Amino acid sequence: MNETIALLRRRRSLPPAGMTGPGPSPQEIETLLTLAARVPDHGKLTPWRFIVFEGEARTRAGEIARRILLENEPTASEARQDAERTRFSRAPLVIAVVSRARPHVKIPQWEQVLSAGAACMNIVTAANALGYVTAWLTEWCAYDARFCAGIGLAEDEKIAGFIHIGRQNMTSEDRPRPALADVASRFGAASPIS
Repeated sequence: MNETIALLRRRRSLPPAGMTGPGPSPQEIETLLTLAARVPDHGKLTPWRFIVFEGEARTRAGEIARRILLENEPTASEARQDAERTRFSRAPLVIAVVSRARPHVKIPQWEQVLSAGAACMNIVTAANALGYVTAWLTEWCAYDARFCAGIGLAEDEKIAGFIHIGRQNMTSEDRPRPALADVASRFGAASPIS
């Protein structure tokens, strides 16, 4: 079987709690970002950018999340605070893909958003090809304006995903995948693809 097809068949997400180091090297991170930037980009707008969280930067991002938690829930337990504090340090590397979709005379914003999603998937696929496991997450902090400002996003930018990357430290079962007959059809044909 073709190596790329085999990789795509076996790829699945692993929760960051199931990851360990070492994470990607500087050269591997450069490869991941270079491949992320090779996605379809109608109009050559570059409607995305990347923020790399590694080392202590992961803890600083988690501390921003913890402070916001306390603004929202001043009596949050230590365990809950610790969960936020370690949000970005469970995996050795986290790459945020930031969508910079903006109104354009020719290119719909939807296409720009899809390009950012494709950048996320290129990082996921490339990291798996390098032997790492990944989890593409957003969670509450991706949608919180205070958190986004705290990590340097402009008001018109959005998080397309936080890609957590590391080495597998636990086993996990693959989730059930949809039957093709439920999600695919041929235009004009009476029967679905099976």
